[in-house]
Amino acid sequence: QVQLVESGGGLVQAGGSLRLSCGASGRAFSNYAMGWFRQTPGKEREFVAAISWSGISTDYADSVKGRFTISRDNAKNTVYLQMNSLKPEDTAIYYCAARSYLGSVVAARNSMNNPARYDYWGQGTQVTVSS
Repeated sequence: QVQLVESGGGLVQAGGSLRLSCGASGRAFSNYAMGWFRQTPGKEREFVAAISWSGISTDYADSVKGRFTISRDNAKNTVYLQMNSLKPEDTAIYYCAARSYLGSVVAARNSMNNPARYDYWGQGTQVTVSS
């Protein structure tokens, strides 16, 4: 079992920045690729970013590329999502997720962006961007 807890959400004006954190406990954090997803009411959970177990390989949704950065610190069992130049359309509940996978997240893009392929989820943190 892996327990994930997100933090860092909040209310920010358009153009501002937030950094989300996701702390993990339980099984070896470095055995898992990590992903960030987001969801708004009435919509399916949407892929945002993924990072490999080593941190070397990263991938992003086109809608956030160039504005968001995913990173991880395996010594701290934490994955981060730095969000810059936020837009009102970024408003959502943001979830982190863990998947037991040791390859490149770019090579596995079609599965890394599928929520059903992840093994563990956090409870989510609300991000609200005002215009």
